Amino acid sequence: MPIAVAASPVRPTIAAAGHGNGTELSKTMDVRPYRRGDDDDAMYEICLKTGPGGEDAFTDRRLLGELFVGPYIRFDPEFAFVVEDDDGVSGYIIAALNTRLFEQRCEEEWWPPLRQRYPLHSFPEESNETRFVRMIHQPPVAADEIVVEYPSHLHIDLLPRTQGKGYGGVLMNLLLDALRDAGSPGVHLGVGAGNTNAIGFYHHVGFTTLSTSATGRAMGMKIR
Repeated sequence: MPIAVAASPVRPTIAAAGHGNGTELSKTMDVRPYRRGDDDDAMYEICLKTGPGGEDAFTDRRLLGELFVGPYIRFDPEFAFVVEDDDGVSGYIIAALNTRLFEQRCEEEWWPPLRQRYPLHSFPEESNETRFVRMIHQPPVAADEIVVEYPSHLHIDLLPRTQGKGYGGVLMNLLLDALRDAGSPGVHLGVGAGNTNAIGFYHHVGFTTLSTSATGRAMGMKIR
């Protein structure tokens, strides 16, 4: 269901949760809802640049975005928000309202053409792309015990020029309000084990650790 979001950009003037340093946020940056078509390429690029190893670790510039951006702005665009500065979109937050429905729609509509475009063994075995091509053919499925209480899930990525200025908290608050208004009782996310800054931020804004593994952890927040 659509959410009530002002068409005009948000211009916060105080630091958001997780970055409360008492300084004002840059007034050259705006936070606004995602615009279909206009923001797609920039969001794909941000996904690549903030991905494992950075943009130089991949020869295919679209692959990460096809996994971690494309289906969200296709199926749940009302839960996508971006930060924009004078140089363009510099960060985003995206979410799926209903993880199980999202997984189903991806299996029916999103993954089949990508499996044709990226068959297994499309890249050398040692390449970074190979791991993510496997994910297209065998996409991860959220654990039942997490989805039952935290049916929504999210991703957030900011370029370095946007980090540390409070915009992560601003984006998170916008998204949580949107999910809450749409009736979601909780949201979860995954984070790498070594990403201590992100883990600290998520704890600060109210997420708790739900499960851990050698490579990362699942975190969740009740929002109703």
